Amino acid sequence: MDMLRSREVYANEWITLREDVVRQADGEESVYAYIRKADFAIVIPWDGERFHLVEQYRYPLGRRSWEFPGGAVAGQSDPIAVARQELREETGLRAGRLTALGKVAPAPATSTHYGTVVLATELTAGPHEREPSEMDMESAWFTRDELEAMILAGAIVDAQSVAAYSLLLLHERRGGLG
Repeated sequence: MDMLRSREVYANEWITLREDVVRQADGEESVYAYIRKADFAIVIPWDGERFHLVEQYRYPLGRRSWEFPGGAVAGQSDPIAVARQELREETGLRAGRLTALGKVAPAPATSTHYGTVVLATELTAGPHEREPSEMDMESAWFTRDELEAMILAGAIVDAQSVAAYSLLLLHERRGGLG
C-alpha cells in the first residue's frame, strides 16, 4: 500500500486526527482516517484475593465507568514506569512487583496507539496523586467473582479492562500466579 497524500485534520495535546489517501494493491485509492495517540499502560492491581478498580465519568459514554487504572504519561514511553506512575496517581497504591502481561490495540481500525497490560502485585497503600481531571474518581477493591459479574452485567464496559483481564487469565493458565 502506497501513501499518496496525508493531512492533519485536527490536533490537540492528546490526539491528532489524520487522513491518508493510499493506493491499494489493485491500483484503487482509499481514504484512511485515524487517530494518533500516545501509547498507554493498563494496570491490574492484585493483592492475591482482590482487584483494585477505579470509577470515573466518561463523557463520550455519558456514564461512569469501572476500569483498571491506566493512562499515558507525557514524555514517558517505558510501560512499566507509566504503570507505576498511573497506579500511584489514581489509587495511591505502590507495587513491589510489576509484570508486563502483553499488549492490546483497543481500536486498530481507527487509532495508532497500543496499551501494555501490567500486573501489579506486592501492593502497599499510600495517598493517591490524581490530576485535576480525575478528582471525581472513586476506587474500590473487588473479588474475582465480583469483577467477573461486573463484566457480565455490563458494569465494566471498558474494552481495555476486559482485554487486560483476558491476558491475566492466560498468564494464570500458564502458571504465572500459581
